[in-house]
This record gives sequence, structure tokens and C-alpha cells, in this order.
Amino acid sequence: MKIRILCTLLLALVLASCGEYNKILKSRDAELKYTYAKKYFDEKKYGRTITLLEEVLTPYTGSSKEQEILFLLAQAYFHDKDYTTATQYYARYYNKFPKGDYTELARYNSAYGLYLDSPDARLDQTSTIRGIQEFQQFLEYFPQSEKAPEAQDLMFKLQEKLAYKEFLAARLYYNLGLYMGNNYESCIVTSREALKSYPFSVFAEEFQMLIVRSRYELAYYSVENKRDTRYRELLDEHFNYKNMFPSGKYTKESEKYYRQALKMLGQEVDNITNEAVQQEINK
Repeated sequence: MKIRILCTLLLALVLASCGEYNKILKSRDAELKYTYAKKYFDEKKYGRTITLLEEVLTPYTGSSKEQEILFLLAQAYFHDKDYTTATQYYARYYNKFPKGDYTELARYNSAYGLYLDSPDARLDQTSTIRGIQEFQQFLEYFPQSEKAPEAQDLMFKLQEKLAYKEFLAARLYYNLGLYMGNNYESCIVTSREALKSYPFSVFAEEFQMLIVRSRYELAYYSVENKRDTRYRELLDEHFNYKNMFPSGKYTKESEKYYRQALKMLGQEVDNITNEAVQQEINK
């Protein structure tokens, strides 16, 4: 009986709430809708807030209340986890009110929403790229903001995700090897471009080592008239690795490739075969 009474009371409250909301929707009083929009926002009823604010935004455009309505609308979309639309309204706000009361927070939340919306590295990274751009702009406009260190950190995390995406691509090229083309060369190009774009990434050593490995594979499988040139390129990449990572975790592996390249160039042992080189590499 108590449960039945409680359910009845809850249903009555819901119906009353819906009735109130429907009355507000039908009203032509923009001020009333704006008042209830703020009330629903405080109650975390963001869907209702958005609907009401969308209706009153145009009537209040050009008024003293436009700034607050536009920002509150962006906030409602943000808390409703529609980060794409939230970013659009934040941008609309700070472009129209570059020195507005909420401009700093609008720029930060615009970037932060895109950070939250950034997908897995294997997926399209449009949100990630836009998030980096928004954080950069925030830091340019508000370098002394108390949120600046956090913005810097989040921007680096987004950049690291892009670096990881490039690492996955480079590693795939390496694993494909000579399947249906020269994927080693693609691995080298991808890794080299990634090093230019993300020189401080945690994947920097991985990129350089993929280049070294790919150089060895290219040399090993080369036709005779290209073999010496490619082994010399391997030597160059080994020295690049050592200069970049003096205590790198792949030092022994890189030095093994280096020794084999010297042998194939006749600088240590003459007449060594490619098969003998491969046997030592596989040890």
C-alpha cells in the first residue's frame, strides 16, 4: 500500500512538472521562459533549458541579456554532453563578445568539450585537431589564466593521441613489409613526418627505431646495385637514433643492425652473405 501511494505521488509530481513545462512552452512571455530556463538549468534539466533558451535567443538578440543567454545555452549543451553544438555556441559567444563576462570560460570550455569528445586514436580525429586549435587560442588570449596549465596539459594529451595514431600507421606499414608494395618506405616517411610534428612525443623513440628497422629491411631485400647505398642510409639512421636517445631501450638492437651494415659494406668482414646477416639479426 505504501509503495502504491508513493508511486502515485511521484506520478502526480511528474505530471505537474510536465504540465508546468508545457504551459511555459505555450507562453508568449519571453521573460517567463528565460526565468524558467535558468530554473531548469539549476535543476540540471538541460533539455528543457535548451528548448526555452533557443526560443528566447532571437527576441533578446541585441539586448543586455543576450550575452548571458548565449553563454547559458552553450553551458546547457555542454552539460548535456552535446560538445559539438556547445562548441558552436561558445564560439558564437566569444566571437560576438570578445571581452564579455564569460569569454575566458567560454574559450576554455569550447576546447575542453572537444577534448572530451575526442575519439579513440583509430577513429577520425577531427575533434582532436579542433580541440588542439581551441586550446592554442585559449592560451594565446589568456596566457595568465589559472586554467592555462591545465589547458597546456590537455592540449599535449590531444597531440599525443595524434602521435599515437601516426605510430599505429607506421607500425602497420612496417608489419606489412613488402606486401603489395614497398611498405617499408611508407613506414619511414610516416615516422619521419611524425617526428617533425611531435618531436617530444613518448613515441619519438619508437618512430626512430621503426626507421632503423625499415632501413635494414630495405637494404637486406635490395637489388645489388642499391644495396650499398641503403646500408649507408641504415648507418645514418643508427647514428640518428644514438644521438636522439643515448640511453635508448633499443640501443642493442640498433647496434646489431649497425654492425651488420658495416660487414655488408666490407668494413669488417669481406664476402659475408645476406643470409648470414639475417641469421645474426634473428639471434
